[in-house]
Amino acid sequence: MLLPLRTCLLAEMLGTAILLIFGTGAAVVDAQTHALGHSGVAVAFGLVVFAIIQSLGETSGAHVNPAVTVAFWATGRFSGRRVLPYVLAQLAGAALGSFLVKLIAGPASTLGATLPAHGAWQALGIEAFLTFWLMLVILRVASGPKEAGLLAGLAISATVALEALVAGPLTGASMNPARSLAPALLSGNWTDWWVYVVGPIGGALLAVAVDKGLQNK
Repeated sequence: MLLPLRTCLLAEMLGTAILLIFGTGAAVVDAQTHALGHSGVAVAFGLVVFAIIQSLGETSGAHVNPAVTVAFWATGRFSGRRVLPYVLAQLAGAALGSFLVKLIAGPASTLGATLPAHGAWQALGIEAFLTFWLMLVILRVASGPKEAGLLAGLAISATVALEALVAGPLTGASMNPARSLAPALLSGNWTDWWVYVVGPIGGALLAVAVDKGLQNK
């Protein structure tokens, strides 16, 4: 059942805020205490994505990511009239979450900003590939018999954790423009910010094309 737009927008804003609070919050806590380690931060991102999907998926679809919203629109499974409102809600939620993280961060903190380790072009390719695979997983498990129950949430959250674990040191493993733009805005660190918009959206759209090619029709 399609819920009222305002209900969906509230869910998207809340979900994206929670993503930033626990995801980038884990990165900030680890930078201050070294208690979590890189693996712990990756696991935190996976766990919070799983919680968001299970709690808000039936309300808004739990996109919490402009690249995911654009990709679902490209598949024809999401109304074009809802794309901009969803994206704005996600950006607002991310900014709110990053603001709350800033309250516990030190004055020089980047707030979990995503920064390329070896240059913008390498990061662009990595982010595009990471989002391509994440979006392909989403498209393959968020339809048909696998859509119901825990399987879809587990597959998606495990993919997020895996990609953060492997690629986090290289790019921050964003896969999400809202997740990257909010810390950039609140910390003032805009280094290669465009990579984290172009890469995820391009990768997500590529996943849509590949998914269509994989369908037996």
